[in-house]
Amino acid sequence: MIGSLDLTVLQQIWWLLVSVVGALFLFLTFVQGGQSLLWQVAKNDTEKALVINSLGRKWELTFTTLVLFGGALFAAFPKFYATSFGGAYWVWILILFTFIVQAVSYEYRKKPGNFFGAKTYEVFLLINGSVGILLIGAAVGTFFTGSNFILNDYNQVTWTSPLRGLEAAFSVFNLSLGLFLVFNARVLGAMYLINNIDFIGMPEFERRMRRACFINLLCALPFLLYVLVSLLIMKGYGVDENGVISLVAYKYLQNLLAMPYTLGLLLAGLVLVVWGVVLTGLKTGTRGIWFGGLGTVFVGLAVFFLAGYGNTAFYPSKVDLQSSLTIYNASSTHYTLTAMTYVAMVIPFVLAYIAYVWKLMDSKKLDINDISDEKAY
Repeated sequence: MIGSLDLTVLQQIWWLLVSVVGALFLFLTFVQGGQSLLWQVAKNDTEKALVINSLGRKWELTFTTLVLFGGALFAAFPKFYATSFGGAYWVWILILFTFIVQAVSYEYRKKPGNFFGAKTYEVFLLINGSVGILLIGAAVGTFFTGSNFILNDYNQVTWTSPLRGLEAAFSVFNLSLGLFLVFNARVLGAMYLINNIDFIGMPEFERRMRRACFINLLCALPFLLYVLVSLLIMKGYGVDENGVISLVAYKYLQNLLAMPYTLGLLLAGLVLVVWGVVLTGLKTGTRGIWFGGLGTVFVGLAVFFLAGYGNTAFYPSKVDLQSSLTIYNASSTHYTLTAMTYVAMVIPFVLAYIAYVWKLMDSKKLDINDISDEKAY
């Protein structure tokens, strides 16, 4: 029975569930990636309409998953939520702002009486697809590089940087992770659009899309290489059996070697993403998004596992090591985690429903006739 599980087991289960939601969010950033490709691949209004209406069918999934990720963190690890959102609030406000303007753009871009003009909302979509994902990547990077906070005996947070979270964007590691996610989202976006749009009569449009998939993978590789090498050689924040946190040389390399399934997920994920690009960018396949998407989920899981498992502080403090957060000192109570676990048992049914609706929505590829509808974005 779930109620008889040890608190430590429940904490590990909920880090797994949070990691799954976070990894699924990274897959769904193909929407943001496609938005940032708009200016590169679409050369006229018809092509723009096809891109925006294709992505418009799925944009709510990305936003909902981001909210679910934040909600799961809040419920399962409230000390992290209070520390990060209470201290680094400027970076989270900017992230949320980019998603708000995304929602507004899809709803009002083609509405009658739109005095801003369609191009203004297309710029908003570009901001969400680039700046929004960059900042999310920088925020995730702080799971490894640390943040500037101190917790007192009453768990009140003091942020030691006046930038309130924006300082994360000045770390080369955090920026590299963010830029990798931006270009990976663009790769996924190109894969999805190839899979979803009917390019009959538009061979040049399709060629640009496939070329964009390959070019953005090349752009992503230097940042990926920097992140991987840094993880292998950087110090990490380890926690001993007494809960004392200290800097440990090659901590994340040790985690990879101690958790071979994490290393397997990372390697398999990278191979799947590359294979998806080969199918889409170098061949004429249309199913690359499923390989690239699954690969992105695997890589995301590996990143979250490295940060939270292996007796590692997943939200380290650079100014006070003992204020660092682990899945053990930041979690909810046994009662709360138990109740949440019972509720989480409905997740497979929700995922099955989403998959069913997705299949119905994509049963027919988007074509020119679909963008002439009055309900088009």
